[in-house]
Amino acid sequence: MAEAQDEAGVFRALADPTRRQILEVLRGGELAAGEIAGRFPISAPSVSRHLGVLKGAGLITERREGNRILYALAEERLAVSVGRFLSAVCPEQIVLRHTKWRPGTQSEES
Repeated sequence: MAEAQDEAGVFRALADPTRRQILEVLRGGELAAGEIAGRFPISAPSVSRHLGVLKGAGLITERREGNRILYALAEERLAVSVGRFLSAVCPEQIVLRHTKWRPGTQSEES
């Protein structure tokens, strides 16, 4: 039951388009909160709230460096959560076929 609630938190965090965009921004590597906020047309406090939701869901990590907080994508957590869901609802061959695609390459279906 706790695992299901944990997974639900991940999907609640992923439900918001701004949070998904933040995750995309963090694909490029660790960024400070101000650098993330500068990429969005919303207030810094709003970005901060989104970061808090993502951190609470375990989708990002944070570390302090002096007076800055640096955020990074928790890739494994995201992959495991989404992968577990997909394996429960999708035929395995579809999941495997689509996971072969990587940015910069062509998928088998292209």
